[in-house]
Amino acid sequence: MAAYHEAQLTELSEHVLTAGDRYRADEIDVYAVDETIHHCHRAAQELWKFCWSMGGGSHVELAAHTIQRITDNREPVDWWEQGTPRRRQ
Repeated sequence: MAAYHEAQLTELSEHVLTAGDRYRADEIDVYAVDETIHHCHRAAQELWKFCWSMGGGSHVELAAHTIQRITDNREPVDWWEQGTPRRRQ
């Protein structure tokens, strides 16, 4: 579980690093960087909840089986998308 969490968190962090590079290249403004940071934070929260929110034991086993299933089916969870704010209806 820890290896999955770290790998996915690394992918999420790449969005922030890319935004920083784009800011330094004058492609985006500081507000876009700020929004990227907040988006990454929301996505990381969702990832954390999936991996750790229920503690150990059976939840970790269930999460590990879920990770195995999505890996086997090549249907990875898009944690960045999970951090997208939901629109109120």
